[in-house]
Formats: sequence, C-alpha cells, structure tokens
Amino acid sequence: MELYHYLIAIIGGGIAGVINTLAGNGSAITLTILTEVLGLPPNVANGTNRVGIFSQTAAGSWIFYKNGKLDLERSWVYGIPTIIGAIFGVLVAVWVSNEQFKQVFSFMMIAMFLVILVKPKRWLRETDLTIKRNYWLIIPGFLAIGFYGGFIQMGMGIFFLAVMVLGARHSMTDANAVKSFVIMAYTIVVIAIFQWKGLIDWKMGALMAVGQTTGGWWAATFASRYAQANLWAYRLLVVIVTLAIIKLFNVHQLIFSLF
Repeated sequence: MELYHYLIAIIGGGIAGVINTLAGNGSAITLTILTEVLGLPPNVANGTNRVGIFSQTAAGSWIFYKNGKLDLERSWVYGIPTIIGAIFGVLVAVWVSNEQFKQVFSFMMIAMFLVILVKPKRWLRETDLTIKRNYWLIIPGFLAIGFYGGFIQMGMGIFFLAVMVLGARHSMTDANAVKSFVIMAYTIVVIAIFQWKGLIDWKMGALMAVGQTTGGWWAATFASRYAQANLWAYRLLVVIVTLAIIKLFNVHQLIFSLF
C-alpha cells in the first residue's frame, strides 16, 4: 500500500468513529474505504469493518461509563435481544450477499428522515425513567436492529437511536452510551463468526481501528461533558441521514448534470 492509503484509512476511520458514536452510519465511510480504496471484497470488508467497530465502541463505552453516562444494568435489557438478533444476522451475512439488502436500506433511510424531522423536540428530551415502557414493542425492535447490525452494520446506529429515543424515551446522550456498549458486546460475537469463516483482514482492520478508536473516544468525551451534546447529536443525525439519501439515490449526480 502507498502512504496515502494509510492516511485515508486512518483519517476516514476517525471521522467514522465520531459519526458512529454521536449518530450512526459511519460504516458507509469505512466500508467504502475498505472496498474502493483498499480493494477488499465486499464480504471481507464487512467482516474487517467489525474490528474498528469493536475498538471504537469499547473506547466510547469506557468514556461514557467513566463519566457516569452509561448504566450497565439497564443496558443489558436492550443488549440481550440485540445480541441475539445480531447472531442470526451475521450467520446470514457469511452466506448471503448484502448488495440486495442495501436497496432496502435506501428506503429505510427515507423513512428515518421523515421520523427525524417530525416533532424534533422528541429527540431532545431528557431520559425519563418514570414512564412505563412497552417492552412488547421495544424488545422486537431491538431483535430486528440486532439482526440488521449483525448482517451489515451500516446505518445500524441510526435505527438503534430511533428505538432508544422515541420508543424507550432516553436522551440522545444516554442512548448513544447504551448504543456503544451494546454494539461492543455483540461485535465480539460477530467478529468470532466472521473469523471462523475467514472473512477478516486483520491488518486492514487494525489500520482502520486506529482512526475509529480515536474518533470514538473524542466523540464520547464530548457527549459526556457538554450540555448541548443532545442538540449537536441530533443535528449530526439529520445531516448524516440527508447525506445518505443524497448518495443512495444519486441526487448529487442529478444536480451536477443540471450544470
């Protein structure tokens, strides 16, 4: 590899680490780097991407926990069904191409865009532990999210935040803390299964992990210490989902063609 490959991987990984920790869909960056810049096959890139995901979420979880933003006991309520779903998702991923699933992802992003913009104050609420949560709806939601995360990961954080904030009534900061911990937990299992199938390039994964860990650590520190973190996390979420839609539907190419 050339020097610029290393720089792109580390810098891109850092940006993805920040995006993943505060919002989601940073894997759109890392998967693109792994396939288009570093030349990995899609299924190997999918497995290799999990190395940086684990290191990034481990760093973020530690910072959130150290700053009192992560309640481990409460996190397992959401973590267990997500992990179960992720196991099924990764077992499907090692056998089936994820290209068709990306088409579904495009329309899921449009739905998420509408959910984000309708009544935005719902995303800026503080965690309310006094309300009665409907776990008959929440648990299946986390099972589905876990399956998706185990299958492809890209955009998983966005859907996790939607269920945590809108369904379980947690603040963006608290939801991001739980998200980091839960993703870290199920990624251990996911990595083991991808490694079992020989679908991880550890050299490339470690390279990406350098940037992702740094980005995850910085973003978790910001989210834990600053009062406006909920607002900025929401703004970043809107931007990321908007950019995802633009790219997925080639809106940028249509705009450029007009000029």
